[in-house]
Amino acid sequence: MPSPTISFTTLPEIIDGLPNISGWEAEVLDVVNRDAPVFLPTTNLRLEDVTATFAIALHMHQPTIPAGYDGGFISNLQYMFEHPNEGDNHNAAPFAYCYSRMGDFIPELVSQGCNPRVMLDYSGNLLWGLRQMGREDILNNLKRITCDRTYQPYVEWLGTMWSHAVVPSTPIPDIKLHILAWQHHFAAIFGWEALARVKGFSPPEMHLPNHPDTLFEFVKALKECGYRWLLVQEHSVETLDGQSLTYKHLPHRLVARNSQGETISITALIKTQGSDTKLVAQMQPYYEAKTLSKQQLGSVNIPPIVSQIGDGENGGVMMNEFPSAFKQAWHQIDKTGVVGVTGTEYLELIEAAGCKSEDYPTCQPIGQHQIWQRVSSENIQPGEVEKAIQEIKAINSNFHMDGASWTNHISWVNGYENVLSPMNQLSSLFHQIDSSNTRDSHYRNALLHNFLLQTSCFRYWGQGAWTDYAREIYQRGEKLLS
Repeated sequence: MPSPTISFTTLPEIIDGLPNISGWEAEVLDVVNRDAPVFLPTTNLRLEDVTATFAIALHMHQPTIPAGYDGGFISNLQYMFEHPNEGDNHNAAPFAYCYSRMGDFIPELVSQGCNPRVMLDYSGNLLWGLRQMGREDILNNLKRITCDRTYQPYVEWLGTMWSHAVVPSTPIPDIKLHILAWQHHFAAIFGWEALARVKGFSPPEMHLPNHPDTLFEFVKALKECGYRWLLVQEHSVETLDGQSLTYKHLPHRLVARNSQGETISITALIKTQGSDTKLVAQMQPYYEAKTLSKQQLGSVNIPPIVSQIGDGENGGVMMNEFPSAFKQAWHQIDKTGVVGVTGTEYLELIEAAGCKSEDYPTCQPIGQHQIWQRVSSENIQPGEVEKAIQEIKAINSNFHMDGASWTNHISWVNGYENVLSPMNQLSSLFHQIDSSNTRDSHYRNALLHNFLLQTSCFRYWGQGAWTDYAREIYQRGEKLLS
């Protein structure tokens, strides 16, 4: 267990009606950068008894929309409850149950002598929305499996971007702010010790930036915020020589090199196969792991890991078939042979057995090999990298570096006001305000509007109401910032 001496005062969860997303940066960074092992002291698994492992994560999210009383911000889940006859809003109650049910399943399975594992990824929007709706029942159920030491060995929370912003199209200066905001909010709900145990990161939509500068800043922010590893999609990465991954069931070292020639890396667990909720709902990772055997990593023979994530509430299979499939699998699984793990537990076990991160196979985002082929290692600079990107785009219409927005060494803002997207425009306005006091309520309100506009749903859920919501958030944010 992390040392019980984390003695900061309890954080307020709601301040002036807003979620706690800023103001305690120093305390958050102190807590998350403590390096105590998280699962190793309590795990009931012995690596020598295990042939293969699997880890499943459930991703949960509902956007915040300006559709409450007098246009107030509410959760889309609340809107669904209030308008049950629109679209598929009849799913509101099943969705709410999905957000809560792990708090029932884990204690039930543990009491029956099973050894379950699950990783949970909840957006900040969703956590705030549940509080706004007065759904203490859901939050208390989650607190039970998060804060009660009986259940800590079975459950791992993954950090994420507070407002479900996809990293490649998030303005670079906002990436770390989202990561820190989620950590603030999580600590306010579940406590400092719970936050100290959050070591893995789940990028919204499994979106990995492939622009060298965006990726570098993302990995740098993750490491500065205490994260040891992140989940990446198999098809979003390649080997350093541009090939598909050969060892997808082993942890990798994700290498990020920017246009200044600086390099940084972080451990990545590879999410295999497609983004199909059915894979998790039917416990496919367990059945896939049963086909695998130990693999050599450096000088150590270790069990491979099948990692998978799916929406925890979407689709009939997840809503209806998952509970029985989940419970049935854990009744078959013992502490030997093929076992379930959490990501941090697995990495701590193999590292305790002698694996080192430098032994992990390396990877980089898809398409970067083509860039580094064209840029001399003696002449890595922003102009050369940008030239390489344009050359590749000219000969390959499928090649893209989606969403490298504005960086620290190039202003994408001055002189471009007329062509900036509203999202970048609001972000640039936000970064012009005084940020010396991040507890100030005007700062927090401005930060919230900036984050809410970056929620992926406003772009992925089609034209119409969703783009109208985004326009409204932008206009309110602009008014606030001017």
